[in-house]
Amino acid sequence: MKLKIFADENVDYRIMKYLRNEGFNIISVLEDYRSISDQAVLSLAKEKGALILTEDKDFGGWVFSYKEKNIGIIFLRYKPNEIKEISHTLLRLLQKYGSALTKKFTVIRANKIRIRDLL
Repeated sequence: MKLKIFADENVDYRIMKYLRNEGFNIISVLEDYRSISDQAVLSLAKEKGALILTEDKDFGGWVFSYKEKNIGIIFLRYKPNEIKEISHTLLRLLQKYGSALTKKFTVIRANKIRIRDLL
C-alpha cells in the first residue's frame, strides 16, 4: 500500500495529479475539506495516518512551538517555473523514505532537501 498524503489547499493541483498518477493516495483539503483550519488539517492527517504536504510555513511554527511529534510534514518551497522539478524531487523523496518521514519536518526546494526530526 502506498503512503497517504494529506495535501493542504495551497498545494498545486499538478503536484497532486503527478503523485496520484504514481499511485499515491492523495487526500486533498481543496477537494474534500475546503477552508478548514491548520489545526483541523493536523488532526485529520493524524487520524488518517497521512503525511501533510503543504506550501504553508505556519505548519513548521505550529509543530515546533507545540512540540507536535506524531505527524510528518513536507513543506514545498519553489518558484512557479520549478513545478516539474519539485514534483520529481518530491516523488524521489517519497519513494526513498516513505513512512520514515513520519515524525519529521521536511523542506523541499528545487535543488535541496532538508529533513529534521520533530523532537
